[in-house]
Amino acid sequence: MCGFTGFLGATQARDQDAARAVLTRMADAIISRGPDDFGLWSDRAGIGLAHRRLSILDLSPAGHQPMACPTGRYTIAFNGEIYNHLDLRRELEETGRLPAGEHPWRGHSDTETLLAGFLAWGIRATIERCVGMFAFAVWDRQERVLTLARDRLGEKPLYYGWQGQGEGACFLFGSEIKALRRHPAFRAEIDRDALCLLMRHNYIPAPYSIHRDIFKLPAGCLLTVSLDQREPRIDRYWSLPEVAVAGVRNPWTGSPEEATDALEGLIGSAVRQQMLADVPLGAFLSGGIDSSAIVALMQSQSSRPVKTFTIGFHEDGYDEAGHARAVSRHLGTDHTELYVTPQQALDVIPRLPDLYSEPFADSSQIPTFLVSQLARQKVTVSLSGDGGDELFAGYGRYIRNERHWQRVSRWPHAARLLAAWGMRALPPEAWNTLLGPLRPAMPQSLRQADVGAKLHKAAGMLAARRIDDVYLQALTRWEPAGLVIGGREPTTCLRGNPPPLEGLSSVQRLMALDAITYLPDDILVKVDRAAMGVSLESRVPLLDHRVVEFAWRIPQDLKRRDGVNKWILRQVLYRHVPRELIERPKMGFGVPVGQWLRGPLRDWAESLLDESRLRREGFFNPSRIRHAWEQHLSGRRNRHSQLWGILMFQAWLEKS
Repeated sequence: MCGFTGFLGATQARDQDAARAVLTRMADAIISRGPDDFGLWSDRAGIGLAHRRLSILDLSPAGHQPMACPTGRYTIAFNGEIYNHLDLRRELEETGRLPAGEHPWRGHSDTETLLAGFLAWGIRATIERCVGMFAFAVWDRQERVLTLARDRLGEKPLYYGWQGQGEGACFLFGSEIKALRRHPAFRAEIDRDALCLLMRHNYIPAPYSIHRDIFKLPAGCLLTVSLDQREPRIDRYWSLPEVAVAGVRNPWTGSPEEATDALEGLIGSAVRQQMLADVPLGAFLSGGIDSSAIVALMQSQSSRPVKTFTIGFHEDGYDEAGHARAVSRHLGTDHTELYVTPQQALDVIPRLPDLYSEPFADSSQIPTFLVSQLARQKVTVSLSGDGGDELFAGYGRYIRNERHWQRVSRWPHAARLLAAWGMRALPPEAWNTLLGPLRPAMPQSLRQADVGAKLHKAAGMLAARRIDDVYLQALTRWEPAGLVIGGREPTTCLRGNPPPLEGLSSVQRLMALDAITYLPDDILVKVDRAAMGVSLESRVPLLDHRVVEFAWRIPQDLKRRDGVNKWILRQVLYRHVPRELIERPKMGFGVPVGQWLRGPLRDWAESLLDESRLRREGFFNPSRIRHAWEQHLSGRRNRHSQLWGILMFQAWLEKS
């Protein structure tokens, strides 16, 4: 795994020394993604590529990047791993598709394999053959076209956008925004519309970013751009909605036992390929279903104890270390655990704005960084169990929101719209004032609640046309309208632009929506930046696209059976780990942020949420924020999830 960055612009062709100096500065911003090697390449056509390498496969100079193909047509900067690249090499050799004089290979890196594939099959046909996680930029000297690509599920990040005006305009791209910021043409204009999305989700979904005119390339897409054709063209080479619809239409027809066999075989194959590395390798182990299944399949294919890592907390309700220890003991792994003190966790917070480059507010980013830091002391690659909830119906919210929709949809939509209009006739603050005298007569749960906000959230559910709308309200942290000054929330696949998911049940639809949004834009962002912040490569076997495609063929009653979530994945796991070590209520990977905001983080938060500061900066309406902060401090309500989004933006803004 690595990081790369670069630019395409007419003015860049004039002074190659200046261009290389800019490339060096851009690459230095992402040195943690690749501390082992540095390379840059530029051409008078106006293109420049820079690469930071974390050596995983082929540690020799033969893996140095940017790398050119033997004919000189293609030059690539690549981040990620192609797990089946040896199979691709064999196919190239057996079909005689290697260029003259190019056998034997110069080295054994997957980057060299990609370039040979581009020459033989073309760029798109090559990545359609690939199994892996990746993002790359490749320059075609013959066509004078730049191509950017991102893997199917969005494991590896890629940002891009035009900056500057006229002759000075430049197309910037890279693994993280902080690399783009080092280019002299970059304008750090905050996109208030994207800020609306951050307030709703606590992350900014693709294709948007916190900066105007800078975008994330969506998962499963190719982008082409040139100085002659400046409007980027985006083509999708793999589609999760299409996979989901096709899987539901063509379900697995074998027995549950046969389905379990097939699933274990596919995940086991993915694990085996992802254990290929020329450096020490291990795994994160929480003791939950997903990570335990991955570690069990790793250990079953390893001749030595797998290195596993977990962190624990002394606070009640946040500690899974004991469960991980029990699973490790049963499987015989080489286990390392760290019990984190509050101060160790708090020390991570000042690093978050730089780690994530743009505001990101999933508070489990803290323990994810700490377990990555722990693992990096012994390994360079770590496998994780991410993706299991989205593939196998692991989140309890799927069933809860299906029930909400069933209740709401019984009433005529016109009547529900009228009721929603009445509830939205007043802003939340006005409702709170109006209903204040009635609070003593309200149920205990509402007496200290933000009733106005609850009414607006309920109005959103009443106005729902489909279960997507109900789900959006359930996931919403803040309603951005009236909170973000000058912002207008863009459409997303959860709001105004639903993906084509015909034939899916309500729960299947929510699973697909999570796989399109929450998985790539929250979960995978969290893991990538935390791991890369300590130069650790993270790999996710459950997101091998062959596993994903098979998972969508598995009938829903094998994913949730007799009230048990992830039933079929549990059956795979129980072949390796006793049921009694696993069966317990689901616990999120979190930290007690709510407690800390009332304690050791209070002064830090108060300075960022100061009313005069909020007014001076001009991004937020302070009244709603101050009301939530005061409620949280009083202990009447736990508003940490909402407040964390504001705090992460404020901390990022201060750092920027």
